[in-house]
Amino acid sequence: MRNKIHSFIELARLDKPIGIYLLLWPSLLGYVLAGINSELKFRNFLIVVIGSVLVRSCGCVINDISDYKIDKLVKRTLNRPLAIGSISVVEAWIFFLFLGILSLVLLFQTNPLTLKISIFLAFLIILYPLTKRFFIAPQFILGITFGSGSIIAYSLESNIFSISLIILYSGVIAWIISFDTYYALEDKNDDEKIGVNSTAILWGRNSILYSKILHIFFYMCLLSIGFINNFSNVFYIFFFVLIYLFIYQSNIIKEKRYIDAFKINNWVGISALISFVIEIIYLN
Repeated sequence: MRNKIHSFIELARLDKPIGIYLLLWPSLLGYVLAGINSELKFRNFLIVVIGSVLVRSCGCVINDISDYKIDKLVKRTLNRPLAIGSISVVEAWIFFLFLGILSLVLLFQTNPLTLKISIFLAFLIILYPLTKRFFIAPQFILGITFGSGSIIAYSLESNIFSISLIILYSGVIAWIISFDTYYALEDKNDDEKIGVNSTAILWGRNSILYSKILHIFFYMCLLSIGFINNFSNVFYIFFFVLIYLFIYQSNIIKEKRYIDAFKINNWVGISALISFVIEIIYLN
C-alpha cells in the first residue's frame, strides 16, 4: 500500500515540486498585479496556490497516460510509474478523474468569469501531451496553457483586464517556452529517435539563442509593467537580480547542464514575484 501511494505521488510529480513552482509564480504574478486596482483577498491566494498544485498534477498524470509507451524509451523517464507498471493505466485514469473533481470543486469557489476561463483552458491541458506528436512546437501550447494561470489568478480579483495583464501574459508565455526548451534539450536525442516534437528539435543549433531572446522578452515585459504602473526604484534594484540570474543561467548552459538551467527559473519567478509584492504594498 505504501509503495502504491508513493507511485501516485511520483505520477503527480509531487516529489518534484519544481513544476508546481514554475506554474505558481506566473499565477501569483497575475494575482498580485490585480492588487493595483483592488484589495487582494487571502482566500483567493489560497485558491491560486491549491489550484496550481492540482492543475500541475493533472497535467503530469494526463501527460504520462499519453506517453507511457514513449517514456519506456527515454532515459530520463523510463522509471516513471506507468512506464514500469507500478500503476496501471486504469488506475492513472481514476486518479486523473479524482484530481479533476477536486479541481472543479475548487473552481466552484470562484466567480463566473474565472470559472469560464478555467474550463476553456482545461481542454488545452488535456491536449498538450498530444501536441508533441502532431505540432512542431508544443512548447508554445504549454506556454499559452500554463501561462494562463496569470489571467485566471487576476480574474479572481478583477474583471477589468488591464494592458499590464496582457503584457504580463505575453511575457510569461515567452518565459515558459524559453525554459521548457532548455528542459527539452535534455531529451533531444531520445525525442528525435522516437519522433516526438519540441522547440529544441525545431530550432536545432539556434535553440539556446532563441530561448535567451524569449527570456529577455519576458524581462522587457516586466520592465514595461513597472514603467506603466510607476513602480519605485526598488523594483529596478530587483531587476539587477534577474539580470544576474540570466547570466548565471547562461554559464550553466555553456556546460550543457540543461536541467539545472531549467531549475534556475524557479529563482527568476521568486525574484519577480517579490518585486511585484513590494510594489503593490508600496502603491497601496
